[in-house]
Amino acid sequence: MIKFLDLNTQYQSIKPEIDAAIAAVIEESAFIGGRHVRQFEEDFGNWVGSSDCIGVANGTDALEIAIEALGLPADSEIIVPANSFIATSEAVGRAGHKIVFADVDPHSYTLTAETVRDKLSVHTKAIIAVHLYGHPCDMDEIMGLAGEYGIKVIEDSAQAHGAECRGRKVGTLGDVATFSFYPGKNLGAYGDAGAITTSDIDLARRMRMIANHGRVAKYDHEFEGRNSRLDGMQAAILSVKLKHLDAWTNKRIALADRYLEVLSGFPELTLPIRKNWAKQVYHLFVVRTERRDELAKHLGDRGIQTGVHYPIALPKLPAYRKHPQAKEDMFACRSDRELLSLPIGEHMSNSDIDRVADAIGGFFPG
Repeated sequence: MIKFLDLNTQYQSIKPEIDAAIAAVIEESAFIGGRHVRQFEEDFGNWVGSSDCIGVANGTDALEIAIEALGLPADSEIIVPANSFIATSEAVGRAGHKIVFADVDPHSYTLTAETVRDKLSVHTKAIIAVHLYGHPCDMDEIMGLAGEYGIKVIEDSAQAHGAECRGRKVGTLGDVATFSFYPGKNLGAYGDAGAITTSDIDLARRMRMIANHGRVAKYDHEFEGRNSRLDGMQAAILSVKLKHLDAWTNKRIALADRYLEVLSGFPELTLPIRKNWAKQVYHLFVVRTERRDELAKHLGDRGIQTGVHYPIALPKLPAYRKHPQAKEDMFACRSDRELLSLPIGEHMSNSDIDRVADAIGGFFPG
């Protein structure tokens, strides 16, 4: 069996460190706030290269808090990619703003300045640039466009811990950036967890207050906020795993390179393309084929797990059946039926990649 994700194998490889971190939290009863949260915020902020890092309960909260803290006018239009997890658009709607879907690049599956420009209006106040599957958006172009029109940019970096655009890590390129540490992410907790990064001191203070009932001191509530705090247990676990993340990322990149080498001979299979200015961290290795479902079954029958991210483009979801773009023709809305995520992760070896390739070779005619 080649697993799509193997968190137990990852745990076993660092078990003494993880167990010690968990024991320390329990011994100190440092469950909410405390040194473990402060340490992770400092460590992750330094690793990203951001002056401020705010730990929150999950990646969706991170997006909602970032949008709220920007203080956009009521009913602002916020541009999001048509291919993403619903949290990206959901955060916009729940904040009381209008979702505008833009198409994505057919190679990196990310927003581009061109696709965003097509959706601009006088009501556009923000862009959520999703670094999907681990490939960064071209933030130089997007920030240039945003600057031209006075638009805020939120980086949704949930799938891109350590990805880079022209040598700079995501999380430092927009006005604010959000991260998810859902267990299956490249840097994953043992439950829900998230973070927000920014170099804007005032924005950081407001986001920290929003996440903690509108306060800095214990009972000094300046406004109504919410309860979205990174807990001590998850922070301690993440601090341990952060020390290993660069090595795990290098392993993913090497495995992706192997995939690109051994799968290059199948014209029926569209492989992901890494832009020459990008460091792609391969949270997912996504291919396209018109025979997606048949190929997934073929691989599953041979003990190879796969996934689909995402089977229904956002504008086509039941949640948006009344959205004016629900039936708009976009690449993202056509390709969703072709996307297939092959297994990738530090639990795999080159021989595993070769086994996947051999199975794919047995599916497509020679």
